[in-house]
Amino acid sequence: MRLNKPALYAAATTATLALALTACGGSATGGSGGTWDKNATVNIGSLYEPQNLDNTAGGGQGVTEALNGNVYEGLFRLTDDGKVDKLLAKDYTTSADGRTYTFTLRSGVKFHSGRELTSADVKYSLQKVLADDSQSARKSNLEVVKDIATPDAHTVKVTLSQRSISFVYNLSYVWIINSQAKDLKTSEDGTGPYTLGKWTRGSALSLNRFAGYWGDAAANKQVVFHYFKDATALNNALLTNAVDVVTSEQSPDALDQFKSNQSYKVNDGDSTTKLLLAFNDKAKPFTDVKVRQAVSAAIDDKKLLESVWGGYGKLIGSMVPPTDPWYEDLTKVNAYDVTKAKKLLAEAGYAKGFSFTLDTPNYDPHPTAATFIKAQLAKVGITVRINTITPDEWYTKIYKNHDFTATLQEHVNDRDLVWYGNPDFYWGYDNKQVTKWVTEAEEATTTARQTELLKKVNRQTAEDAASDWLYLYPQIVVASTKLSGYPLNGLNSQFYAYDIKKKD
Repeated sequence: MRLNKPALYAAATTATLALALTACGGSATGGSGGTWDKNATVNIGSLYEPQNLDNTAGGGQGVTEALNGNVYEGLFRLTDDGKVDKLLAKDYTTSADGRTYTFTLRSGVKFHSGRELTSADVKYSLQKVLADDSQSARKSNLEVVKDIATPDAHTVKVTLSQRSISFVYNLSYVWIINSQAKDLKTSEDGTGPYTLGKWTRGSALSLNRFAGYWGDAAANKQVVFHYFKDATALNNALLTNAVDVVTSEQSPDALDQFKSNQSYKVNDGDSTTKLLLAFNDKAKPFTDVKVRQAVSAAIDDKKLLESVWGGYGKLIGSMVPPTDPWYEDLTKVNAYDVTKAKKLLAEAGYAKGFSFTLDTPNYDPHPTAATFIKAQLAKVGITVRINTITPDEWYTKIYKNHDFTATLQEHVNDRDLVWYGNPDFYWGYDNKQVTKWVTEAEEATTTARQTELLKKVNRQTAEDAASDWLYLYPQIVVASTKLSGYPLNGLNSQFYAYDIKKKD
């Protein structure tokens, strides 16, 4: 979810973009002139500044984008095509019943403070995610952990309460942190190829190449994330060479100026970010499936996508993007149909419509989408009151207290369909069959069986209009042609910077 406060992504999400396991250092002659400068500073433009530097304490999308994979690493890493690679875990074995995982750690890995990585740090990091006050995206998925043992300094033995086919995948979201580190909201102590330089709130955050990195050195000496309040300012920074690359373009109308300029390259990658009109399925009138179906049918998602993104992005009709293994095109379920919407409302006892409050985050594209939805629903007699709130207010009011009727929000994670199997999640969807399928899918012994079950979940949640999935974001990365090696996709908001090379 693209939030500034909640950590519903492993932080994510975003989680994501991967190129090589480790970066290549040194200079090489590049393209049409110039050489790759191994001591270059790469300036990155972003709209997502961290709230703090701790991804278990509501750091938000920005902390994932800047720190995940760059400053902090996990036992495993999610690749660009959604697969999982070993990272700090050199190897692992699984017991016959699938409930015990034994991990062997890499040797010679040091934290930025100089302390050597041990199994105690892995245990601490897992416990930090599972703590009562944790806001980690994967907390609920990892609650299957029953016991964590550390037989020696390089071995971690995790016992689960039940089989979890997604356990290793979920571990790719867990940052391994020095168990002795303090004040991780404003400082860090990871094992990644960069250390934290200076963070000037409201302006920029710098990362410096870590000389003691266990793998190959980063291809650049420093990266600086520059933060902007709006897309226009961000694009102007790219045009004036104040930044070299924009992590995620949010102004499609501005793309022509880059497409027509040979100094820039516009990349259209894959995203997992879904914009949701999330109903509170435990609050009237959205307790009625026909009302949810009617609202979904009354909104022209294609027109909304076109108005916000031009020719970019996709309609998906469900929580599942095409990059997930259990994807199915469900855009015809609850498709735009005003006549059907009016009929469903009448059947539900709301022939004359009703009114509700739509809690709307105050950053783009939510205000635009809210205004569009208000106009669309007015055509079927539904009155929408827009209540604009900050990300912090959204976290407390919606995510934590479930005090809402409907809201808009972005979910950036891949494979997050399973949250519909949790009736205690903020949207309150409660279908016993779906919960059963999600549980069975997680306990499956094969990925084929997992996929089969989650396809059923996908279709059922779509038919129930558990939410209205408005559209899937595009992932547009715009960069100077002096750059190479930057991530292209957006599987969870990560932006691995260690492979980026810059010509002098």
